[in-house]
Order: sequence, then C-alpha cells, then structure tokens
Amino acid sequence: MNVQSMIEQAQTNRKNRKHSIDHTALIGQGGYVSPIPHLWEDILLSSVLQKNILLKGPSGSGKTKLAESMSAFFNQPMHSINCSVDLDAEALLGFKTLVQDKGQSVIEFVEGPVVQAMRNGHILYIDEINMAKPETLPILHSVLDHRRMLTNPYTGEVLQAHEEFTVIAAINEGYIGTSPLNEALKNRFISFSIPYLTGEPLNALFVREYPNASPDLIKTMLNLAEDTFIQVQNGLLSEEAASIRSLLDATELGQFIDPRRAIRYAIAEKLEDNSEKELLMELANTWLK
Repeated sequence: MNVQSMIEQAQTNRKNRKHSIDHTALIGQGGYVSPIPHLWEDILLSSVLQKNILLKGPSGSGKTKLAESMSAFFNQPMHSINCSVDLDAEALLGFKTLVQDKGQSVIEFVEGPVVQAMRNGHILYIDEINMAKPETLPILHSVLDHRRMLTNPYTGEVLQAHEEFTVIAAINEGYIGTSPLNEALKNRFISFSIPYLTGEPLNALFVREYPNASPDLIKTMLNLAEDTFIQVQNGLLSEEAASIRSLLDATELGQFIDPRRAIRYAIAEKLEDNSEKELLMELANTWLK
C-alpha cells in the first residue's frame, strides 16, 4: 500500500467511527496551508504510523492551525493542553473530587486530557511543551514510547492507548520562559520545522480567507510579509513581526479601516522594541500610497 492509500484508508476509518459527545474535545477547523511541499502529507503519515509529532516554529507560523486541521481531516476530537510552569500531573491526568451520590459523599476521579485522549482515541495537543517544568513531563514517557500505556497514580488503573490515539506537541524554541526538551523526551517524537508561509501559498491563503478584500490590499500584505520576513532573517525584527496570524488580522481589519492603522494595531503594537515598531511601519508605508 502506498503512502496516499494509507492516509486515505486511515481517514476513512477515523471519519466513520462514532465519538462520544465530549465538550472538552472538539473537532478542529481545517484550512492549514503547507508552506513547503510534502510537509502536510508527511505529518499525516506520521500520525497513521502512530508516531508522536513535534511541531517546531515561531509564534504565528500555524502550528495550532495544523493540529486543528489534522483533527478536521480525520474527524478526530482534540484535547488541548497549554503548558506553563504551573502545569502539574493533575492538569495532565485528572484529579479526585468529592461528589454527592444518593445522599452519600463519594470520591470520584475526573479524567484529565491525557487519560481521555488515550481512552477514546483522540488527538492530544500539547502546546508550548517546552514551557512546562522538566520534572513534570516524565510522567508521559510511557505514553509516548512504544508502550503507549499509562499507570494512573491516582487510580492505579493501567491504561493502554486506543490505536488511533495521536500526540502532537508544539514548541517555540528560544523564547523567554522555555527550556530545552531533554533527550529522553525529544527522542520520543518525529520533529517537523514549521516555517512561515511566503509567496504563492500565502497569497492563496489571503484570497481564500478574504475573497472580498481588494487586490491592492492583498498585494500590500504580501509585499509587507516578504519584507518583514527578510528583516527577521537579518535580525532587525523579532520573529513575531512575521506572524501569519497577525498578518491575517491586519488584512481583515484593513478591509474596513485605513490599512496603516490595521497594520499598526495587528502587528506593530505587539512588538516590544520601539525601533522595531518604527521599522515595521516604514516597511508598510513603502507599499501604501
């Protein structure tokens, strides 16, 4: 069976499976546009082969959108974990609580996102995994290696992951508050670099998202994106200045207000350095009449 056939078969199988109603795990919205050839198909194949997927890229490059698009592609609910230094085992696995049952107080275990995703064959999306304290993540080692199982320390249950259980983690490397992933954790993933969209793929995204936007506005945003990306590579602008998410926000605003103000609100004002704000607006003014 070739790669495309494997992906299509997995898509059919997962789309046909009925999922229990769960407000904590929703089917994502599709629409991810791959910035380079084969990236989307290679990530889908990794999921079909039960590999853990690590998405590396700057903020606004589309990592979360990619995960949501996989959820939509496979019709597979997704649980999200937003990592921080406060993340602990209970946030991952669940917690015990007292509930009333027929007038009696009983202890009930409320399953966390890891347990629910493993049990039901859902996607587990771990955002900014390198923001978590290193001592918190080893609890996931047995989940992420060939065993695909977990001994829940709160209940004693030994849980084997459903065959469709998928793990996607995302990191922004080098950002304040992040820590390098230790080798034991990193080696449990297949790693993909997610660059910003540029050129024709970005143009296609603008046209698809804002079909009623004027061609001049789209052209301005494309030119600004290209110039911004060059200045990021030159070290004169931080990576967040080239965020596709921010460019889309500016484009949407720019349909109703002066594009200069839209760019300032959606992009420039989010930059910390005043010289970067000024440079960004100078780049925008180059293309705005």
